[in-house]
Amino acid sequence: MSDFVTEAFTLLGVGLLVIVLRIAARLSSKGIRGLQADDYLMVLAAGVYAVETYLAYSVGAYWHGLANNAMTDEERRLLDPASEEYRLRVNGSKTQVAGWSTYTFLLWIVKAAMCTFYLRLTDGLQNFKTRIHVGFVLIVVTWLAVLLSILFGCFPLEKNWQIYPDPGNFCQPAISKIDIFVTVALNVITDIYLMTIPLPMLWQSRLPPFKKAGLMVLFSGGAFVTMAGILRCVLILTDPINGAQQAGSWACRETFVAVVTSNLPMIFPLARRIFTPFVSTIRSYTSKVTGNYASGISRSDHIKLEDKNPRRGMGPRSVNPITNFTFTESEERICEPKNPSVDSHTTMETAPPKNTGIMQTVEVRVTEARKSRSHFTTEETFGSPTDFYLVEQARKSHDVLRGAPRGASGTTSKKDKRKSAHFPFSS
Repeated sequence: MSDFVTEAFTLLGVGLLVIVLRIAARLSSKGIRGLQADDYLMVLAAGVYAVETYLAYSVGAYWHGLANNAMTDEERRLLDPASEEYRLRVNGSKTQVAGWSTYTFLLWIVKAAMCTFYLRLTDGLQNFKTRIHVGFVLIVVTWLAVLLSILFGCFPLEKNWQIYPDPGNFCQPAISKIDIFVTVALNVITDIYLMTIPLPMLWQSRLPPFKKAGLMVLFSGGAFVTMAGILRCVLILTDPINGAQQAGSWACRETFVAVVTSNLPMIFPLARRIFTPFVSTIRSYTSKVTGNYASGISRSDHIKLEDKNPRRGMGPRSVNPITNFTFTESEERICEPKNPSVDSHTTMETAPPKNTGIMQTVEVRVTEARKSRSHFTTEETFGSPTDFYLVEQARKSHDVLRGAPRGASGTTSKKDKRKSAHFPFSS
């Protein structure tokens, strides 16, 4: 019992911390007026989560795992209503009813919060709104079905803690098959449906494969919640005596995973904002040390070519692509594809055709460098005689090097043209 208590309240503390971080991230980016319905639903979920954990704890701490199940007819008949065991079994059965109610209420609050978040995430994508509205209807209908099965699967309600005569399986809340099967079936159906909303959007997106896979895993937390719910069902059915208490442990684990996975998308931008400076500093230091050992000169003496092509390594374009996935703490949405347009600052003299396929843009950062040789090649650092300076790239078809040799007519010589042709600043 002590192990379960430690685990249950540790999970509760971590879960509440996750919710606090989510609210803090939303407040830091949007302010209190910017909080949405899913944020308030998570605040409600925090309170229900605390109640559910306390009820799961009280099953073993106060009532010793006893309820109106796992008794023979003879034991029921001989049990004195004034005895301590009778009191424990009655109160344990009442706690089981309350536990089932708060457990399902918490799960469905989390589902509603996620569906509300998807509605904001897909703002501007009309073809996904219908699916999200269907999700809201499914959540409300299935929760009402689950609640009614818990409260009225055994009628009148007092029979849920009746000891003698035997009220039957449906009136034994710790192992009631109607509670188990209705809750598990509808829980699995709603979780699977909610996962089908973001995953197709991510699959059709133009995100890099690694980032796409990470986001798909991030939005697939409902898969573990589904497996935990099924395992909880199996435990109760295979061990009617001790299964109820074990099921309480798995209920806490299941709701913990549901709370954490549903809040991670909102916490991820905050964590990235906190840890990105540290990662960038380490990466910069590592690159600088590596460069010094490799060439013996400082990094600033080199020209850095950064490939800004957003399509490199991403494969062919999808039929219904998502061109941009904006996922920050200040704005969460997937933008609709936009018609391609020509950048007014392109380095080409004429705008490229509309159907040019892949377009590459290379950013060149140029710094001053001095070498004893008067010529330069693409394989090494730009070098020149003393007082030879390189200037940043011009916005014309050919880059102009200030101070470079000129022909007699004042234009670039053929030799210089051959040199500049080796530097594909844009393609």
